[in-house]
Parts: sequence; C-alpha cells; structure tokens
Amino acid sequence: MSTFDRLKEDVCEIGRRLYRNGYVAAMEGNASIRLGENEVMSTPAGVCKGYLTPSMIVTCDMEGRKLQGELRVSTEIQMHPAVYRARPDVRAVVHAHPPKSTGFAVAGVPLNKAVLAEVVVTLGCVPLAQYGTPSTQELADSVDRLVRTSDGILLSNHGALTVGKDIYDAYYKMEVIEHFAEISLISRQLGGERLLPRQEVSRLLDLRQKVYQLQGPPGGEACPVPAEAEGDGDEIRLTRRELVDLIAEAIREVDR
Repeated sequence: MSTFDRLKEDVCEIGRRLYRNGYVAAMEGNASIRLGENEVMSTPAGVCKGYLTPSMIVTCDMEGRKLQGELRVSTEIQMHPAVYRARPDVRAVVHAHPPKSTGFAVAGVPLNKAVLAEVVVTLGCVPLAQYGTPSTQELADSVDRLVRTSDGILLSNHGALTVGKDIYDAYYKMEVIEHFAEISLISRQLGGERLLPRQEVSRLLDLRQKVYQLQGPPGGEACPVPAEAEGDGDEIRLTRRELVDLIAEAIREVDR
C-alpha cells in the first residue's frame, strides 16, 4: 500500500472513531492531513464520517479548491488551511462536535483552568474562539488567532478543533478535550474545581517539554489559569441568598 493510500485509510479510521464515540452525528465534522506545500487531504462534504471509504477522500489546495476526488470538498475546509498557514508544525486537523465540550462552547465557557495535570501537559488549556459563521472566512480567522498558541480550541456555538503532528495525534487531543469537559462539568456540579497552584503549573509545563518531549504551544501566556496564589487553591462560593444573609448578619453585628 502506498503512503497516499495509507493516509486515506487513516482518515477513514478517524471518521469511524468520531462517529462511534458520538463526537459527530449525521454528516457533521471534518478532518484533514497536510500532504505538502499546497495540498491537503480531506473528508468530503455530505457524507457520514462513520461510513467513509478511501474512494470518498478528496484533496484540495490551500485555497480549498478541489484537486482530486469524486465528491465535494468539505464546506468548512477554510479552517484547515488557516491552521496550516499559522502552524507549519501541524500536519493534521480534526473538527467535531463532542457533546460535553460543545456544551461549554455553546455556554461561552472556555476550558482554560489548571485542574488536571494530564491536560496541562497535553494541551495547556482549551481556549474559546469568538463565534464565526460556519463555512466562512470569519470562522477561519477566529481559529487563526488562537491556534498559534493552542493545540485544542472550542468554537463558540459550534464545536471543537484539534491539531497534531498526524491525524491520530489530533484525534487523541479531541478525546482529551471531551474527557476534560466531562470532568469539569462534574466538578462544577460538586461545588467547583480546585485549581492547581501557579508553581505546579510551571512544573507541569516544564515536564511537557523536557520529560514528555512534547513540542508546540502549551496554551499561551495566560493559559492555563492557575490558583490565585500558591497553595491548595480553595475557593469559597456563595449563592445570592447566602451573600445577602451574610451581609445582613454583618450589619446586625455592627449595630449591636
């Protein structure tokens, strides 16, 4: 099997994993591999990613114009060349709509807190891109700004996007984002996350490069967000009613 044919098989396998794990539904999602200076292999438009075959895979140039294949190029292909231009180290892009992380994207909440050591090492954090209409340059521009410092991004009211050294690397980062989103959601239901202190975040980012030998941006200077001060990161949360009662009690104490 040639390298070109093997890469087509890889794209099909990633499509099956996305569909099987519920990260896409119906015709949603897309994935691509950069083949060269001006050539990208991509999933096509209008096909369920769980049932891709190698003959369905298309190639296009960095402007999104089809070069080879029977089907149409994905309508959201513009995001992919934007990533490749911004990040020469990236060789693959995966875009999907995993439910929990997309829930954060719809709520306008980035996954940018330092709460899981594994996520800090793998991704740094997952920022939230400004909303851009799907299939437009506006969306590509919103991705361009953040992908320079992040390997995983939430797309406002849309989904998630990950990048990697190959298509499996990009896919595994999508798994990490969805797992991170699920844990974050549960922890917030239980009262809120306990953030890692700044010193520990620095150590983890150092491990990322020196021990795990992971290259690429760790999330930008302001990301991930550590605890306010070094320590255990305890956080007190009050409801509006509890805050009102606390203030009223303080006033009563002063008046005595």
